[in-house]
Amino acid sequence: MSFLAIDIGNTRLKWGLYDAAKPGARLLAHGAVFLETIEQLAEQDWARLPHPTAMLGCAVAGDAVRRRTEEQLELWDLTPHWVVSQPVGGGIVNGYDHPSRLGSDRWVAMVGARERILEQTGPGARPVPAIVVMVGTAVTVDAVDPDGCFIGGLILPGFGLMLKALEMGTAGLRVPTGDVCEFPTNTSDALMSGGACGIAGAIERMHRQLQQRCGVAPRILMSGGAATKLAQIMALPVEVVDTLVFDGLLRLASDRVAAGLA
Repeated sequence: MSFLAIDIGNTRLKWGLYDAAKPGARLLAHGAVFLETIEQLAEQDWARLPHPTAMLGCAVAGDAVRRRTEEQLELWDLTPHWVVSQPVGGGIVNGYDHPSRLGSDRWVAMVGARERILEQTGPGARPVPAIVVMVGTAVTVDAVDPDGCFIGGLILPGFGLMLKALEMGTAGLRVPTGDVCEFPTNTSDALMSGGACGIAGAIERMHRQLQQRCGVAPRILMSGGAATKLAQIMALPVEVVDTLVFDGLLRLASDRVAAGLA
């Protein structure tokens, strides 16, 4: 019995095949494709995979992209299931004003982060709060308290969107991609460093606010394509966890099995 986890972002589709639908399952295969090439999955990436018996995914790219993915799943005659954020589930209490409007990727990442924290919390110890950061086309910075309550979060433009906005709105800033450095001395580095410092500052501010609220320093768990680059400039300790979304999908899939829904 194998389980297929799918994470559809704004730019890429990422997938992982596991030997079971439960936390800690063994990863058998994984990959990623740009959204423009989803139609190649059944003939290429997935063609030689063992037949999964179940799948669960989260998708923020819209219904059209989700339908295109479902067409590829016909390779296995597999019924697709997609996460919709709930008021309570996966160890997280959803504090959004309208819980179902919380992006499913944010919800699933928080579930994965909470699962990780609980696994590493000693018997009788109280879990620490967490800042869950997803660094992609957009950047999300979400706060989870020690009881597993999502109490709020931020959405910022990612590196690419920041640079594109400056190129469109400011004359003469069409320059090559620069590096992040403390004291930039050219426009390319100044643009990249400015974006990185803006994102890092938002994370550090959220960390400070959550620590004041909970009375204990939160852990920062970060995932996404630019997570490693961003973590290197942070003034606070950061754990880069590439599998946060997949970890959350495994937990939610396990809950579905326990509830007789899978």
